[in-house]
Amino acid sequence: MAIFSSISEKLNHTFSKLTNRGKLTELEIKEAMREIKIALLEADVNFMVVKNFINKVSEKALGESILKSLTPAQQVIKIVNEELTTLMGGTASKLEVSPKPPTTIMLCGLQGAGKTTIAGKLALMLKKQGKKPLLVACDIYRPAAINQLQVLGKSIAIEVFERGTQKPLKTVKEALKYAEKFSFDTVIIDTAGRLHIDEELMSELIAIKKEITPTEILLTVDAMTGQDAVTVAENFNNKLDITGVILTKLDGDTRGGAALSIKAVTGKPIKFSGIGEKLTDIEVFHPERMASRILDKGDVLTLIEKAQEAITEDDAKRMEKAFKQNSFTFEDYLFQFESLKKMGNMNDLIGFIPGMGKYKSAVANIDEKKILKQKAIIQSMTKKERLNPELLKASRKQRIASGSASTVQEVNALIKQFEQTKLMMKQLKGGKGMPKMPF
Repeated sequence: MAIFSSISEKLNHTFSKLTNRGKLTELEIKEAMREIKIALLEADVNFMVVKNFINKVSEKALGESILKSLTPAQQVIKIVNEELTTLMGGTASKLEVSPKPPTTIMLCGLQGAGKTTIAGKLALMLKKQGKKPLLVACDIYRPAAINQLQVLGKSIAIEVFERGTQKPLKTVKEALKYAEKFSFDTVIIDTAGRLHIDEELMSELIAIKKEITPTEILLTVDAMTGQDAVTVAENFNNKLDITGVILTKLDGDTRGGAALSIKAVTGKPIKFSGIGEKLTDIEVFHPERMASRILDKGDVLTLIEKAQEAITEDDAKRMEKAFKQNSFTFEDYLFQFESLKKMGNMNDLIGFIPGMGKYKSAVANIDEKKILKQKAIIQSMTKKERLNPELLKASRKQRIASGSASTVQEVNALIKQFEQTKLMMKQLKGGKGMPKMPF
């Protein structure tokens, strides 16, 4: 499920009607505003947030310069894009770093929001940035919570500090001394959650905050709960004065209400978003990029970042050299498939490409199956065959087809696609640029 697919579809339907009309009348813009208002309310965006948003957009959209513009629809879309960006915070909010290590990050939230998993994701992300994080287990109430954090820590080679079921405040104080002694520069505290907000929970969190004065207090909320997530954020903010929010399950069947309401209601930024089940599935929240994705304008910057994470500079140079020397092999082709897999599933990736929103389901379903099939064919080749594609004669093709549960026709189609990719890259002036992904 694509992020905000429902609201995106409705907004773009409204914009397509505006674009088809050429010059716009005041009545047509007001009708479009009414449709946008309904789309936002159906997406579970806070009523007052919607009201203020529509007022701001309407005021700008009904200006004389827009009504007389040769491209009024594009101007209206631009205004909506700018206001959506502002609504979600304007720009990305960076994680604060303590001038004196360690930086302490206190995670809080209700049970079921994915707080413990987010602790692991955040730790791994910081580790990749060169930090030395320490995870601290302070959820002594939920069965197996400490064990869950230990398993996560072990899987990403990050130490977990735990003291069983002793009082969380005591554990936190001991963890900070431990962090200073062994030079951990970041401490991530996984506090206890509850099924609902209660005084006992808040008292414990307030006591920890008062004792250690965390650099960041990040609230983890489930994006799929819509306005409930906003209510939770408001309550936690009133008690703890949080510094930011982490939205989890943003890849799920979310209507978008939480992401579009939290900043306006609490005044606190969304700093990160959980976008999948893997421990690498966490992103810095960029309001301008999210607004662009909602309006099907793509998110090329995030796509580039994903590509950079999936392929090292050395690998990129090796691939470029292979194309320049016309020595590109099926080993290199298989490497492209693996790089694509690291970047995420096709459904998500297509959402980053401008104008592809309406095609993502159909294209993704076809390509995911096609990629798996093509990988199986290449993996059924011997090492010698991958390095020397000219060896692939009839008998070898038959064996490869049998080993990959494919047909000889499918093997031939892959070989033809491989040769076309080689030819295309050879024709690029100077052989520059990254090779096209095989999909």
